Amino acid sequence: MTYRVYSGPRGSQSISPLEKDRHLYKEFSALDEAMSWARHINDSGRVALLIEGDDGTRLTKQQIVTALKNPEEPDSHGHAA
Repeated sequence: MTYRVYSGPRGSQSISPLEKDRHLYKEFSALDEAMSWARHINDSGRVALLIEGDDGTRLTKQQIVTALKNPEEPDSHGHAA
C-alpha cells in the first residue's frame, strides 16, 4: 500500500486531481506515517494539501487538519476509528 502526502506553501488551497502533478509529495507505506508527515509539514511552515492512498483513501486539506486535531487517527476511508 502506498500513501502520498502532497504539500505546498502556507496559504495554499486544496488541490484538484489535475493539479497534483504541480505539487511536491512524499510516499509512505502506512497511513499513520503519512499523517505524521502531514503534522510535520503543518508544523514547519508548509501545509499538507492532500493525502491519497492506493486503497482509495483521499483526505483533503481540511480533513487532514481535522484529523490532526482529533486524537483518533482516521481509518483508511478517512473516518475516525
